[in-house]
Amino acid sequence: MASVDDCRQALRDLAARLDRNAEAMRGRLDFDRTLACRITDLETAFHGRLSGGRLVDLTDGDDPKAKIALSTSSDDLLALVRGDLDVTRAVTSRRVSIKANPLDLIKLRKLL
Repeated sequence: MASVDDCRQALRDLAARLDRNAEAMRGRLDFDRTLACRITDLETAFHGRLSGGRLVDLTDGDDPKAKIALSTSSDDLLALVRGDLDVTRAVTSRRVSIKANPLDLIKLRKLL
């Protein structure tokens, strides 16, 4: 099982990767949504905002009003961020749960 610090670093790594790709996404993806990432096995959460192809304002704690909520185990979060676990397969196998409106899911898939 990964630690809270490992999960925090994985989300920071994801934010850095999205920053590098944000310029290419500019104009093609008008997306500004709050995001909560809930780590089920550690009983912890992080939240931030997806804006302009970037993950910004990432901080500890849950956001119960987040427009997009992702729930997964710590190990699966790390595997997702590393690219070892496909998001679609993870969702269909119920290793990851994403709650969002259907249009946001489509935009999120383009972003990732």
